[in-house]
Amino acid sequence: MDKEFDVVIIGGGPAGLTAAIYASRANLRTILFEGSKDIGGQLVLTTEVENYPGFPEGILGPELMKKMREQAKKFGSQILSEDVTRADFSRKPYSVETGKSKIKAKSVIIATGARTRWLGLESEKKLIGRGISSCATCDGAFYKNKDIFVIGGGDSAMEEALFLTRFAKSITVVHRRDKLKASKIMQDRAFKNNKIKFAWDSEVSEILGKERVSGIKIKNIKTKKVTELKGEGVFIAIGHIPNSEIFKDLEKDKNGYLVVKNSIFTSKPGVFVSGDVQDHIYKQAITAAGLGCMAAIEAEKYLEINK
Repeated sequence: MDKEFDVVIIGGGPAGLTAAIYASRANLRTILFEGSKDIGGQLVLTTEVENYPGFPEGILGPELMKKMREQAKKFGSQILSEDVTRADFSRKPYSVETGKSKIKAKSVIIATGARTRWLGLESEKKLIGRGISSCATCDGAFYKNKDIFVIGGGDSAMEEALFLTRFAKSITVVHRRDKLKASKIMQDRAFKNNKIKFAWDSEVSEILGKERVSGIKIKNIKTKKVTELKGEGVFIAIGHIPNSEIFKDLEKDKNGYLVVKNSIFTSKPGVFVSGDVQDHIYKQAITAAGLGCMAAIEAEKYLEINK
């Protein structure tokens, strides 16, 4: 394997793979580190994707990522299932290391994504993608006329709940406190919507169901009373954690998202960022892919100028 590449891409989700497709088609020596687990990013946890352009009948999340991966390899990208443990942007060429490899990079595209902040229940793990979701925009349409739950009390939770009222029969918001953390305008919108009700001072103790979600058990924090509620969907909205821990040389916001200028540029020349590791607003596969495309095109321009 070559020890120096024109473009090193860290992350194998829609952003990273799209960047790899564009970079390798531009005849740039491209290598992508996709990690050793959850390969394909958050989409591998999604059953059916209906809102990615080009698939009118929908496509399974893992299948979409498989096609993207095959496309990147077709154009010459090397893809390794290794975890990047260190990235040094203090001198050129930049250095990217895994437990097995040490690569020199003329340019780097960071597309490490973000991970959902899950509840951490054993019953949750087996039902992710089978009635448990972290994205109402992605999966809301599957719950027409269903009774569902949103877990959380911030702006994200209220946005999810309000969006889901377009499809669901009822939404129960489960929140650990007796008042919401969301902004007043979001609270007002939620309180005025008669499809949304609230379970206050409560936390989910178990998610019910064998093959798919059939309900939840909630425990009142104050009274300790456990209540079982029937429903067919659970949307977790307690935040995401950007996968940015290893990037010591780059600026981050208070929540750990990488700070960029003009969508993809970092303060380090030749280091670009795409996808959910910097995007805490849209968090869609299509926007991640778009940012990956932009990053690859800018990397090509950068390399042309800095031969």
